[in-house]
Amino acid sequence: MEFLYEYGLFVAKAITIVVAIGLVIGLIVNAASKGKVSGKGELYVDNISEDIEDTITDLKRSLLNKDELKAFDKNLKKELKKESKNKEPEKRPKLFVISFDGGVYADEVESLREEISAIISIAQPEDKVLIKLESPGGVVHGYGLASSQIARLRNANIEVIASVDKVAASGGYMMACVANKIISAPFAIIGSIGVVAQLPNFNKLLKKHDVEIEQHTAGNFKRTLTMLGENTDEAREKFKQELADTHILFKDFVSEYRPQLDIEKVSTGEHWYGKQALDLKLVDELSTSDDFVLNAVKDHTLYKVEYKIKQKLAEKLGVAAAAGISSMVSKMTTWSFTANK
Repeated sequence: MEFLYEYGLFVAKAITIVVAIGLVIGLIVNAASKGKVSGKGELYVDNISEDIEDTITDLKRSLLNKDELKAFDKNLKKELKKESKNKEPEKRPKLFVISFDGGVYADEVESLREEISAIISIAQPEDKVLIKLESPGGVVHGYGLASSQIARLRNANIEVIASVDKVAASGGYMMACVANKIISAPFAIIGSIGVVAQLPNFNKLLKKHDVEIEQHTAGNFKRTLTMLGENTDEAREKFKQELADTHILFKDFVSEYRPQLDIEKVSTGEHWYGKQALDLKLVDELSTSDDFVLNAVKDHTLYKVEYKIKQKLAEKLGVAAAAGISSMVSKMTTWSFTANK
């Protein structure tokens, strides 16, 4: 028993140290992220049509016997020779593929705006954009800007397809609804057209320890609810009214881009899975981004467009260390997540 006690004490201390180090590194990384962006980024453009076609060719070759492979390669060589002699190769419309995996603050919009600016500068009327969108939503102003970036494409008369494989909820759906077409995986989480805000209040605890808080404002509602001061019924009502006003703006925005929706029915803050979302007209088609890309490569030239922001060495080390510690902690603990409707 004494051995088990000593072992348990050792494990507890080890976890405490690991978590403490993780918190310190997390604070450092967070402080760095809130500072000045470390230098400009770089735009990467890759022809993924060639990669897909090469993969398909390699798969076909691997399934053939020796004689079939010889005939296949001979025929392929003829086709390539014929294409090289053609002075005017077939011009196909382009499909630009971009990705947005959004966090709470939608910081990823900094890369999105660069990618969209680049596409607008070179796209032709017949070209399209596929945005692979994943986001559970976040702050209103961050996702408002992200949605406005997609609207830039539509204003430039470029067709936009939003593909949701896992989740586009709240601010994520605000972005998706701007697209000309939304495709969703059958079990992707869609919707959550609502607004939520919460904050703790420590006023009673502070009073218990004889700590007084002073807050002075010019303007009755410069501050409504506060974490440290005593909240009033008037402030609570004002805060609720602000949430209601934001919800109205959200509903009006969605209705503008998807007038086919019964907006009152789908703006309750609930989320739905892809099949349900299709029935409610929140999405237009059930499909994964992978299937869409495989079909599009038949008559489009596909280009992956990605803008990567450069990081300083210290930031890279901090992020890598934080990720390593997070991995260690996750091996020691078990977490579960349940999405309730």
